[in-house]
Amino acid sequence: MKETPLSNCERRFLLRAIEEKKRLDGRQTYDYRSIRVSFGTDYGCCVVELGKTRVLGQVSCELVSPKLNRATEGILFFNLELSQMAAPAFEPGRQSDLLVKLNRLLERCLRNSKCIDTESLCVVAGEKVWQIRVDLHLLNHDGNIIDAASIAAIVALCHFRRPDVSVQGDEVTLYAPEERDPVPLSIHHMPICVSFAFFQQGMYLLVDPNEREERVMDGLLVIAMNKHREICTIQSSGGIMLLKDQVLRCSKIAGVKVAEITELIQKALENDQKVRKEGGKFGFAESIANQRITAFKMEKAPIDTSDVEEKAEEIIAEAEPPPEVIAEPVLWTPGTAQIGEGVENTWGVLEDSEKEGEDEGGSDEAVLPDDVKMDTAEVSNIGSQDAPIVLSDSEEEEMIILEPDKNPKKIRTQIVSAKQEKAPSKRPARKRKKKRIVN
Repeated sequence: MKETPLSNCERRFLLRAIEEKKRLDGRQTYDYRSIRVSFGTDYGCCVVELGKTRVLGQVSCELVSPKLNRATEGILFFNLELSQMAAPAFEPGRQSDLLVKLNRLLERCLRNSKCIDTESLCVVAGEKVWQIRVDLHLLNHDGNIIDAASIAAIVALCHFRRPDVSVQGDEVTLYAPEERDPVPLSIHHMPICVSFAFFQQGMYLLVDPNEREERVMDGLLVIAMNKHREICTIQSSGGIMLLKDQVLRCSKIAGVKVAEITELIQKALENDQKVRKEGGKFGFAESIANQRITAFKMEKAPIDTSDVEEKAEEIIAEAEPPPEVIAEPVLWTPGTAQIGEGVENTWGVLEDSEKEGEDEGGSDEAVLPDDVKMDTAEVSNIGSQDAPIVLSDSEEEEMIILEPDKNPKKIRTQIVSAKQEKAPSKRPARKRKKKRIVN
């Protein structure tokens, strides 16, 4: 995990705010961020939001062979994934030290604490047991991943329902949800992790640190506890020395927070079960607030149309009457008239852009100078006599015609090539240089 280090100014600002018992999000020292739990359409799918930290939990099951040393116990498997979608600092394709530490802490919190009765997952001793897999995906990272992940894991396990099975001899029958109701897991207690961050070598303490507070903390203490105040696991990291009184103080705070979170989880599970029984709408789409931009639906507002006519008459009565002005016809020419406000008729009048287009089109025509016109006239007069006239298809601009019997005359003609006729140039034709040939 490659994080962008904080500048010295930011570190000093955060540490000074912590010394003054102030937090960036306005919380007090021991306050927890708001927790929101929403369930998907399938059993065992949930999203837990701890402030801006979001974790998706999904539970699945499969019939597998048991372990050799535990032939009558099911298998629990936990997997937490940190993707770049949650934070750009997470590296894809490899397990970081943070990911390994979080996975181990989850296994100690949920599996080693025996919160789930694994013996109830046995179908046939030594042959078939249920393997429960809990996949956790971090959707957004804003600090305190372990607390959000532990809540998402236990909520998904409580919400999950496995298919019912029956055993007759060596035959195992698996029933679909339409044939038999799915069976919930046997859960003894709900362990929940609570994190404490220490600053200035243990002088200052914060509950539920966010992402920026985690960057400047000196140590972290995680306590996993259930509502019966039973400590399931405890872990300290960061290399700071904690006193016994500090650990006891943190355990008391954790007991209060765990009781509040457990009550919130139970209420969320009861509400979801109630909605499913009543046949109401449920799922992630229904959990989105209608007031937000990302809402999928809008509530239909009833409109009363009983007194529309009365209101329309009142509006017409209160409105100002239109001015009594009758337009006089304008006689332009005999037999024509215009009725209206007397504005000049612009029908057929060219706009400025059209006029410019016409001017450009007119300028495209080749302009012949006066000398060229005179030369062509001379050629026509000579052609009336019986003098020989030579025509050429070449692209030369000038040609000389010689008469054998008479004195040679200087005659200049203008030959326009076929290419120039097809693509007339926009520039006016320049006057041709006159060449005199003296015989």
